[in-house]
Parts: sequence; C-alpha cells; structure tokens
Amino acid sequence: MRINKYLALKKISTRRGADELVAQKKVFINGKLAVLGSKVLEKDKVEVKGAPKKEYQYFAYNKPVGIETESSENNFPEGLFPLGRLDKASHGLMILTNDGRITDQLLNPKYFHEKEYVVKTSNKLRSNFKQKMEAGVNIEGYKTRPCKVTIVNENTFRVVLTEGKKHQIRRMCVALFQEVKDLKRTRVMNIEVGKLRDGEYRPIADEELTDFLKLLDLA
Repeated sequence: MRINKYLALKKISTRRGADELVAQKKVFINGKLAVLGSKVLEKDKVEVKGAPKKEYQYFAYNKPVGIETESSENNFPEGLFPLGRLDKASHGLMILTNDGRITDQLLNPKYFHEKEYVVKTSNKLRSNFKQKMEAGVNIEGYKTRPCKVTIVNENTFRVVLTEGKKHQIRRMCVALFQEVKDLKRTRVMNIEVGKLRDGEYRPIADEELTDFLKLLDLA
C-alpha cells in the first residue's frame, strides 16, 4: 500500500499529514528515504524521524447488554475505539485504545489469542456438549478451531476461544442444539473484566499492560 495510507492506518498521521512528513524527508522505508507514492509491504520497516510521539492509552471496558458496540451511548473517552465487537445481546470485556498498531495483532485470524466467555443456556447442556464443542463445530461450512470448555452447571459453561468469527459461540451452540440465554466475555488474553460494573472502564497499565503488549509482540 502507499506510504501515506500505511501511516494513516498506523495512526501516526492523517494521509495529508503523512505526505507532509514524506515531503519533509522524515520518513524512511528499510533505511531509505521515502518519496511521495512510495509503496510499503508487510515485511518492510518504516521509521518516522521527528514525528511527535503518540501517547497510547488502553482501557478495559465492561459493555452492558443492549448497547451497540459502536453506539454513541457508550461514552468512550475521547479518541478511543473498541478492539473487536460484542453483539447487542452480549456483554462483558472490551478493550478500548487509541493504538492502531494492535488492531491487526489482536483481530487477525492468523494469530491465536485467547478470549474467555461464560455462557448460560436456556436448555440443559447435552451430555456430549463439551466433547463436541472442544473438537470444533461446523458452522455453515466452516469448522471452528478446537477450544477449551469447562462445565459449570447443567445450564452454564466457560469457553476459551482463539478465534472470533461473527456470533461464533451462539452459532456453535445452535449447531449443537443449545440456546444461548446469556453470554459474557470475561477475559481477553491476560486482561480480565474483574469487578468492573456495567458501563465502567479502567486503565490498563503497569505490569498488566507490559504483559499484554508482550503477548502482541509490541514490547
């Protein structure tokens, strides 16, 4: 992709601002000075000299049931966006940030990052539910990756996924003849929702943040 689009996607500047940085000879690709229209590949190393250092922020947020992920009702701190989504009927942990670097690392299906959920069903869990769920479930022609399931009681289970297809858990349950009554995400990698109440958020910092960024190969 073009260097200005690359810098915009990385949240380093706007496309126009990126063109100005290139014109000012502040952008280097693999150690060589970039020019307007230069192309960047995934393997390339891009450096921006003298650009103001962005202060990245990270928050854990407990999304309530009934709120759309991108709804203005969320009242996210200014400049922050959610990583990934939770459907309107689901609730629990979301990570808010202004760090565009981690979007691909966290959401790209080629990476295996754990997400944990607590799920309650309307009907009693079948005796072979854990076995079937853990082995991978065929949902409309796609077989899900193996996952880890812990049965809590006859209507509740915990599941740890390493992927995030749209409505994946609900679709897996439907395929196994179970109806989801409540779905809550409790953990993303090392970040846990903990005691956050609905609609609350807290900063991710110190050792927790360091471990999170290390897992994403960004520290």
